[in-house]
Amino acid sequence: MYPGYFISFEGIDGAGKSTHIESFQKLIQERYLDRKVVMTREPGGTPLGEQLRVLLLDAPMNLETEALLMFAARREHIAQVIEPALEAGKIVISDRFTDASFAYQGGGRGLSLAKLNELERWVQGRAHGVLLQPNLTILFDLPGEVAEARRSKVRTPDKFEKMDLNFFEKVRQEYLRRAKEDPKRFYLVDATLTPELIWNNLKNLEFKI
Repeated sequence: MYPGYFISFEGIDGAGKSTHIESFQKLIQERYLDRKVVMTREPGGTPLGEQLRVLLLDAPMNLETEALLMFAARREHIAQVIEPALEAGKIVISDRFTDASFAYQGGGRGLSLAKLNELERWVQGRAHGVLLQPNLTILFDLPGEVAEARRSKVRTPDKFEKMDLNFFEKVRQEYLRRAKEDPKRFYLVDATLTPELIWNNLKNLEFKI
């Protein structure tokens, strides 16, 4: 669809994606010196998206309101950052994208997947029924109890990170369901490995831009 290339990093909180995303961005920039790499995140990525991020991560709200705000922030993100960068031939690396909405609002919180599918088509739909999706999604897969132990050591939790183990297991299973449905797009990282082994796997990941 575009001359650019779109990569997303996904995984439950505590899986370790944030440990590697900046190093991965530097690696990609070194490999493709003729391309600009754009780093961004969801929710967020734009001034409006960052304001919504504060609400989404901390304010209690109705589940459907939460999903609608997530996709509203995403629509702005696509329009202002992602699509212009891809049209200009840039490489976009985003810390989370739509898979996170299916995993957290769908799998974890129980929102109807049919409603999420409709929002996805509305917000990401392009000509001839094609959806804007990442070319590559790197999914850090980790059992919920291991991620929980890691989260407790590193930061003050937001409202999602405060959820119980059952919630995160549902999030994980929805991520895995999405990956099974679209295996050509997803690359699964065994996040139980040491950071050194994970980074070695990422460095040797083969894909064409």
